[in-house]
Amino acid sequence: MRLSSAAPIHDHRIGPFNSRSAFLAVFIGYSRHTDSCHLIMSKDTEAKSEEIMESKVLWYPDSKRNTQMDRFRTQVNRDFGVNLANYNELYQWSVDSYPEFWAQVWRFCGITCSKMYEEVVDVSKRISDVPEWFKGSRLNYAENLLKHKDQDKVALYAATEAKEEIVKVTFGELRRDVALFAAAMRKMGIKTGDRVVGYLPNGIHAVEAMLAAASIGAIWSSTSPDFGVNGVLDRFSQIQPKLIFSVAAVVYNGKQHDHMEKLQNVVKGLPDLKKVVVIPYVRSRQDTDLSKIPNSVFLDDFLATGKEGDQDPQLEFEQLPFSHPLFIMYSSGTTGAPKCMVHSAGGTLIQHLKEHILHGNMTYNDIIIYYTTTGWMMWNWLVSSLAVGASVVLYDGSPLVPSANVLWDLVDRLGITIFGTGAKWLAVLEERNLKPANTHNLQTLHTLLSTGSPLKPQSYEYVYSCIKNNVLLGSISGGTDIISCFMGQNMAVPVYRGEIQARNLGMAVESWNCEGKPVWGESGELVCLKPIPCQPTHFWNDENGSKYHKAYFSTFPGLWAHGDYCKINPKTGGVVMLGRSDGTLNPNGVRFGSSEIYNIVEAFEEVSDSLCVPQYNSDGEERVILFLKMGPNKSFSQELVGKIRGAVRVALSARHVPALILETKDIPVSSICTFVLYVAIPSLALFSVLFHLIDFSFPLPAVHYQRKEGRSRSKAGDRR
Repeated sequence: MRLSSAAPIHDHRIGPFNSRSAFLAVFIGYSRHTDSCHLIMSKDTEAKSEEIMESKVLWYPDSKRNTQMDRFRTQVNRDFGVNLANYNELYQWSVDSYPEFWAQVWRFCGITCSKMYEEVVDVSKRISDVPEWFKGSRLNYAENLLKHKDQDKVALYAATEAKEEIVKVTFGELRRDVALFAAAMRKMGIKTGDRVVGYLPNGIHAVEAMLAAASIGAIWSSTSPDFGVNGVLDRFSQIQPKLIFSVAAVVYNGKQHDHMEKLQNVVKGLPDLKKVVVIPYVRSRQDTDLSKIPNSVFLDDFLATGKEGDQDPQLEFEQLPFSHPLFIMYSSGTTGAPKCMVHSAGGTLIQHLKEHILHGNMTYNDIIIYYTTTGWMMWNWLVSSLAVGASVVLYDGSPLVPSANVLWDLVDRLGITIFGTGAKWLAVLEERNLKPANTHNLQTLHTLLSTGSPLKPQSYEYVYSCIKNNVLLGSISGGTDIISCFMGQNMAVPVYRGEIQARNLGMAVESWNCEGKPVWGESGELVCLKPIPCQPTHFWNDENGSKYHKAYFSTFPGLWAHGDYCKINPKTGGVVMLGRSDGTLNPNGVRFGSSEIYNIVEAFEEVSDSLCVPQYNSDGEERVILFLKMGPNKSFSQELVGKIRGAVRVALSARHVPALILETKDIPVSSICTFVLYVAIPSLALFSVLFHLIDFSFPLPAVHYQRKEGRSRSKAGDRR
């Protein structure tokens, strides 16, 4: 039996374990049952949290600006005879009257459908019942993204690390290309409900293939080329696709990486595949050998099958129920294979439109970039911007090559108005002392978004002092589970240092303690109380729904427990994210489950057991540590560490490799131990409890984390 990975460790500083007064990694049982769970937090962290509750304002809304949120509130007041004076009142109405709210979003955002709904939602159903939304309606997600009449407007800009050239695709060209993809898919037998997958970088082909699949009613799923064979098969083998799109090679960090060997091994693990479509991408067709991959074909040859003579095929949109499956996304669970979350076409569409139009104030004139891969839900979220008529910028490559200014160069070059990235990237820019405000114009930029991990308070200061002083900095938070956000950017309320601005409309989110009571200004579990159209319709291969209900509804029966700790500021309405509560690992914004690491470690016969946990420093930055318990007569060595690192890198990706791999003499297990906490132990009386578990004879390295004594830093000894 193995413990799952740790719940967050707050304000934990470590150095070499060279004395009994050092900070210890202590394993403590943590039960999800409300009568026994508790959150351990240091006094320093509590003090920091209280300080955040008094944070200063860094950005104010323009009182003269008539935003789409303002217009929406005006329409609600008119249509429902209410007098909502501000965002807070609008938010409360949206969760109290959620059927009326979502119907108003449908109208305001102009969703295209062939048949109108008969009922918004059955209000007698709880969120745990997963109620049907907009019953009776018929629509198509792809049609809503491709409906805009200005066919000459640029829909996609594609930039890569590999080339200086930026490729442009207009809405008219995108419609034509999607029609050709869809015709070729139909020709090979793809139909509604079939799975089509992409093992693709963030580029034009991924968008075209996804929209083509959606136009037919096929279900799309994707992962990025940096995933190893195991990581891909852990996901795709569960849904058994009929068609896969892939590239022959990619360029990242200045190097070309061959993709064909990985693709060959992935295809071997997907017996239901009827066709493998290979895009040469950064390699020529002549240099790409398909002979070892059965049923493979180059993209050009595949698309040629969709043509009838010289005529371009017509683009057809299957009219499907609101709840028809659109995307399959994957959880980062702590046990077993990743869970396959099925998201509906209608739920994804209406939620993304709400976030883009109302919360982001996005319009037809915006140009948006989000630095993402096709394996992250932010890619799906980004592409949905096409439904607003905005132009989407796709970037494939390192954000630091040829320089850390490459993305800011794109902002000025293309006139980007909305820029999204991970919190860690902003921290890297600050560490490098980069000041885009001094080196770039950034005149068009009005919104800067951050997600993937909590945005540190000092990063707020950095953005406003070193990037742009009048930009809306929107820290957004949600997850793959809802393919969207619970809280995020908002043109109607101020930005406070260290806080996400507000809970999003229609999302009945509260912070609950372990007794099942809402708390304000205190740490608690993020809970959603009422149904939302963007929750998964079901998990794939979960016929009785037991996995689904265990994932979200077992902590507080009938209510959605998201797996995040948060604190809601009663003074500002802002939200402070405090980390994961469910054992998910999230180093540098790359979220994955400890089970993915365990599946690889178990192949090493030298290791009898292992424990993979996160560790946080005082700034809230996370790294992953893997503890190994050696088998009888087996020795821990740096050679073994190197082999495990290499295996993780090949099977999953370089971003999955633990920061440290250490030996432990034993791993504590009990029937109620489901979570692990790291805490500072000031009392030596507790030291002996775990003394025999850690091999203190092994010299732990000085690490890039602040030490308790002297607050010194060291990068030495981090064995990577």
